[in-house]
Amino acid sequence: MHKFGIENYIAHLSIDCVIFGYQNNELKVLIAKFKFGQNVWALPGGHILKTESVDKAASRILKERTGLENIYLEQFRVFGDENRIHTHNFKEVMKEELKKFDAQRFTPSVIEWLTSRFVCIGYYALVDINKVSPQNGEFDEYLEWRSVKDIPPMTYDHDEILTLALTALRQNLDEKLIGFNLLPETFTMREVQALYEAVYDKPFAMNNFQKKILDLNVLERLEKKFTGAQNKAPYLYRFKRN
Repeated sequence: MHKFGIENYIAHLSIDCVIFGYQNNELKVLIAKFKFGQNVWALPGGHILKTESVDKAASRILKERTGLENIYLEQFRVFGDENRIHTHNFKEVMKEELKKFDAQRFTPSVIEWLTSRFVCIGYYALVDINKVSPQNGEFDEYLEWRSVKDIPPMTYDHDEILTLALTALRQNLDEKLIGFNLLPETFTMREVQALYEAVYDKPFAMNNFQKKILDLNVLERLEKKFTGAQNKAPYLYRFKRN
């Protein structure tokens, strides 16, 4: 395997991605379990090539991890605390493990580069979870969808990144009408409400919620979804695409 080409990447700048999905009335996040350390978890991330923009780097990283293109992607914050990596205990674990991992690929200078201080650009992504085929990164044992209510402690400042990504998602859900990226192509009004309740972690009154969503004039009503008695079948909707 060839040497890790640190000369191809922008130094001290990285991307971490909070990939949100929705399934079984739960908001979920795709997280990675490291091959290194004991039960160490992290958000998927990567580095930025000198030949690509920051947004293109984020899209590339997401495609590598999910197998999807044209994902809804939002940059929400930069994480630049001076202590975010180099005072963390996992830094020394990573150094020692990389020495054993592949000595030819990860030379001392590469290891020092990988474990140095990085300013992180945080993105969150919204995906149809049923279309995702999780792909391990080089340092991942595996990727796993976890409920936002059941996230194990993560390394570095990734817990903070996730918390702030969820805050940004809640702030943008109505303003930018982005929640429909988490749903399949067609859905019922009750499924929209269940999604909103999962994101905000609180219930909504059905009549008020339905009026609010319909008043946005962003949904196209389709045929009824026949699951039993026809007079009680809910209507299907889809998001109006520009």
